[in-house]
Amino acid sequence: MRYVYFALLLCATPSPAADFPQPASTRADEPLAKKLSYTKAAEYLDGVGVNWTRERDCITCHTNMPYLTARPLLKGDAGWKEVRKYLETDVTNWSAGGKPRGDAYIVATAFALAYNDAQQTNTLHSTTKAALDRMWTVQRATGDWKWLKCDWPPLEHDDYYGAVLAALAVGYAPGDYAKTEAAKTGVAKLKTYLKKTPAPDLHHTALLLWASTKLDGLLTADEQAKAIKSLKAKQRKGGGWSLPSLGEYKRRDADKTPNDPNADSDGYGTGFVTFVLLQAGEKPNDPAITSAIKWLKTNQRASGRWYTRSLNNDKAHYITNAGTAFCVLALSAAGEKVNE
Repeated sequence: MRYVYFALLLCATPSPAADFPQPASTRADEPLAKKLSYTKAAEYLDGVGVNWTRERDCITCHTNMPYLTARPLLKGDAGWKEVRKYLETDVTNWSAGGKPRGDAYIVATAFALAYNDAQQTNTLHSTTKAALDRMWTVQRATGDWKWLKCDWPPLEHDDYYGAVLAALAVGYAPGDYAKTEAAKTGVAKLKTYLKKTPAPDLHHTALLLWASTKLDGLLTADEQAKAIKSLKAKQRKGGGWSLPSLGEYKRRDADKTPNDPNADSDGYGTGFVTFVLLQAGEKPNDPAITSAIKWLKTNQRASGRWYTRSLNNDKAHYITNAGTAFCVLALSAAGEKVNE
């Protein structure tokens, strides 16, 4: 009998957390991959996304938020399900009286969960609804949110980004959440803010273009067409885009070296713009898209990431994490079989 009892104890013991090796530091001189590998992309995304969540105990726009949008498209699910569970637990803690880290964390969490719901089940999870509902309680009278001002463009440096991310969260939320009584007033205020406030740069114009494909009333058809034209005009000869060409961003290096708007194409610029253009209705056989996909297929690095130089300094290049996620999203949206 005691052997049966011992066996039952073993079965009841939780399995240890899966091990996801942390990738080496991002370097501009990392060699290109010999061939495109979605397995390596998955390993890289797991390494940065899961470990960030475990070690930093927070959600960020440059790492585990985009991780939860892109990683489920690739083989394997232990990593992204762990990050999803972390966010669900965080929201549950808010509902039990816990205090969120800040307004931006609420919006980022709502977006990540809503996108994942739309992608995986097309059903609004109760925890996602709780995060979205909480989002309205910290919305400002002006219709936007108090965003992180870390001087980390283009994601964590101005309120406009947070407002458009909230629009994406609502737009992706399944079940016509945007039309519910809980959301109506907040959505109306948000739309007013976005109508009155011009996008400060082309990156945020692209972000708004994306949101306008999910939430009605953000851009007219003519405004969408103008945004698409502006983005295509920035495509480089090799088929990609560079992040510095999407806005005027000041570096925080000691010598204040300016970002070069004519810099070589990078992972974030190419992945992000290609994905947005596809969401906005551009076809995979459009010449701009086919050139971009060719660039993506030939510019993955050996580690599985797509490199992007930080707009701030050369210490960490965290924007590479978000860029790699967008590269996977873009390839999948173009019809590439990323799950093989």
